[in-house]
Amino acid sequence: MDPQKENNKATKTSVGDLQDQCSSETSCENNEVQEPSSAKQGDFSDPVYKEIAVANGAINRMSKDELRAKCAELKLDTRGVKDVLRKRLKSYNKRLKLMYSPASDGNKDDYFDYICVVDFEATCEEHNPPDYHHEIIEFPMVLVDTRSLEIVDSFQNPVQTVFSPQNMVDEAKSFHHVLKQAVSWLQDKELGTKYKYTFLTDGSWDMGKFFYTQCKLSRIRYPQFARKWINIRKSYGNFYKVARTQTKLICMLENLGMEYEGRPHCGLDDSCNIARIAIHMLKDGCHLRVNECMHFGELRSVPISAPIEGALAPQMPKKRD
Repeated sequence: MDPQKENNKATKTSVGDLQDQCSSETSCENNEVQEPSSAKQGDFSDPVYKEIAVANGAINRMSKDELRAKCAELKLDTRGVKDVLRKRLKSYNKRLKLMYSPASDGNKDDYFDYICVVDFEATCEEHNPPDYHHEIIEFPMVLVDTRSLEIVDSFQNPVQTVFSPQNMVDEAKSFHHVLKQAVSWLQDKELGTKYKYTFLTDGSWDMGKFFYTQCKLSRIRYPQFARKWINIRKSYGNFYKVARTQTKLICMLENLGMEYEGRPHCGLDDSCNIARIAIHMLKDGCHLRVNECMHFGELRSVPISAPIEGALAPQMPKKRD
């Protein structure tokens, strides 16, 4: 993860000439993503929702010690700050109440089989000029099984830069070569064919800036399979109801009662820690959904009402004309 992402406050990034258009199945709207009250917006006249509301009120009145004790009683994770513990109990209560209720959304089988976490490392300078071209120097991916809630595999390759001599690793290959290796890795997992999957990033810059810019520099068409992703910062903020300042990687880990593992700003280690946060959120009942996309060369938000669609089957990169 590039240090610049920690300071980036942009919500929309214009990036030059038009890229491949969005496919017709799903449109990307430039709207703020809001957390839904339920996955299917069911019939809230069902008495079960009154029971959930009463239980939530009781949870809201609990102290941190009471919340932790209740989590321990229910054999839930007791780590995290008060907001996290409160959300964990509410999600557990809701799942329990809806389990045998007709009001349940009943669409669990429609969720992603896998989530692929990506956190590129890119070149940077202390004071990047406006026209500075970030080049990817490390291409990591971490695969999370949403059923077992475990990291099941990973991919990592260094990338040789062209304009910035910041990656002199002997085994580093061109971006075009590494992207082909990444696609082969995804294809070997049968993602997009047998299994439903999506990408997840820590912020907007990985896909909306670094990957997009690198494709332009390498004269490669932006891949359609990487057009949509989950920005975990947005998902975390919406789910736990915390301010944007609490959605940086270290803050998210600390608020969940975890510590960073590995070397900071190593792309693979960053990806693994982001995956740990995603797994923790899934365990807490968060329904991670795609919330950002590239549309006509611009970074946009995806409305929460959009259907859950997996990423397209990965295809080998195509050169620009």
